[in-house]
Amino acid sequence: MLKDSFFKPKRNYKEIDPDEILLDSRNIPDLDTDQFEGRLERPISRSILHGLVGLFIIIAGIFVVQSWKLSITHGAEYRLRSEKNSLRPSPLFAGRGLIYDRKGELLAWNVPQAEDEVPRREYATSTGLAHILGYVRYPSKDSNGFYYREDFEGVDGVENYFNEELRGVNGSRLIEVDARNTIVSQNVVRLPEQGNSLKLSIDSHVQSALYRNIENIASGGRFVGGAGLIMDVNTGEIIAMTSYPEYSPQIMSDNTDNIQVKALLNAPGLPFLDRAADGLYAPGSIVKPYIALGILEEKIIEPDAIVVTTGSISIPNPYDPNKTSVFRDWKNHGPLDMRRAIAVSSDAYFYITGGGYKDQKGLGILNMDRYLNMFGFGMPVPASFAQGKAGTIPSPPWKKKTFNEDWYIGDTYHTAIGQYGFQVTPLQVVRAVAAIANGGNLLAPTIISGDKPKIDHVIDIPAKNFDIVREGMRMSVESGTSQGMNVPYVRVATKSGTAELGKSKEKINSWITGFFPYEKPRYAFVIILEKGLVKDQSSAGAVMRRQLDWMKEHAPEYFLL
Repeated sequence: MLKDSFFKPKRNYKEIDPDEILLDSRNIPDLDTDQFEGRLERPISRSILHGLVGLFIIIAGIFVVQSWKLSITHGAEYRLRSEKNSLRPSPLFAGRGLIYDRKGELLAWNVPQAEDEVPRREYATSTGLAHILGYVRYPSKDSNGFYYREDFEGVDGVENYFNEELRGVNGSRLIEVDARNTIVSQNVVRLPEQGNSLKLSIDSHVQSALYRNIENIASGGRFVGGAGLIMDVNTGEIIAMTSYPEYSPQIMSDNTDNIQVKALLNAPGLPFLDRAADGLYAPGSIVKPYIALGILEEKIIEPDAIVVTTGSISIPNPYDPNKTSVFRDWKNHGPLDMRRAIAVSSDAYFYITGGGYKDQKGLGILNMDRYLNMFGFGMPVPASFAQGKAGTIPSPPWKKKTFNEDWYIGDTYHTAIGQYGFQVTPLQVVRAVAAIANGGNLLAPTIISGDKPKIDHVIDIPAKNFDIVREGMRMSVESGTSQGMNVPYVRVATKSGTAELGKSKEKINSWITGFFPYEKPRYAFVIILEKGLVKDQSSAGAVMRRQLDWMKEHAPEYFLL
């Protein structure tokens, strides 16, 4: 026993508090130690705290490193992957409104594609409609496949002027795609709304026939181009309005054949020029009916009074009295009253009554300007689909501004027969002819079927004076310059014109204007052939005769009284 106590280590005992004795687990056998009953709470040791701080530092370091890799080292890659694996807004394209002619013939429509593609615009293959219809540019994508332009853009013609009505409202949808750009799901947010359809006043068959008849006469280098219009004299509705040559709306809209597009853009005949509305031409003798109305209104001469013409007039040269300036007629017509002067298109008659000669007083250039303005010459057509250029009526202020020269009596003579600096558009002419036919209502032209007639203004000239001019135009068909228009199936009244061009006068513009039926006018027309050889016997009158013959066979309803 002593031995045992010798080898055991000596223990140090501390004094124990009574509280510790009472809480000793050995003294409280009934407590559940697994639930920490009867155990003392001890403070966390410093080593554990240090360990936890170290762990947090490690975790934060890992987070920073991973963030660096995600945003800096592989940022572009993950950003692109994120974009590809996301929800994308995508447009649902609305179809454009359909375009019909006055008889319900479909002229422009949409061909549906696959669901996420733009509907294709298609046009009737009929000729002569390009400048009426125009064409469209499609919505466009960027290099990443996103649409930066989501709407159709109308270019030229009805597609441009009525773009807001035709284009509709696009719908939208959300597309979910994965990293491989595969569509996972999609959801329509808004359905598309198709654009409004339009019914035009154009008769597409009449218009195509008019284009072909112009083409047949003008082609082969005989004329550079041409244009034609037919308009309702009571409503202003345009039945036909065509320009030769023309472009292809389908080729320009598709824009897939670069060779064909380039050929159209560089064509020498200027197929994108709408000659009917924007072509400016010297009118020649087609202005004589309007000069005649001014002469009647100002009581320059009585309509039955005889003016003896001899094929020319001569006046002293203002700079040399020993010399004379000669103004020639195209033919010696002899004695003429006003009706006959219109019918045979006498230049000398309108030199004398328009500018004055010897004892005969003339209308004068200022009055000429005033009456020509009444019929819409020298000013823009009121805002409408068919508006066009203003043109020019020669006048002393115009000459001073343009050439810094004084006005002479010879300038008045030339203006009276539609020469000198006179320029008009075919659209202006058809409005003016319609005003003669209907007795003085200058109409705003419209391209929409059933549009309410809009009168620009009423020309305050007595009906009897309009009757005299209309009689002269009818006489032109019966025994004057337009006898080729004397057809048995409808009575037509016309005024033809030939405008000489340039100093050499080797080129001409050929015109025919008029209305039908004569007894109860319904339609005015105008045809121009541009820059033909003066020796060529082809004329605008030949075009209109072919057109009348075609209409007799295929559209006789236009001749009904």
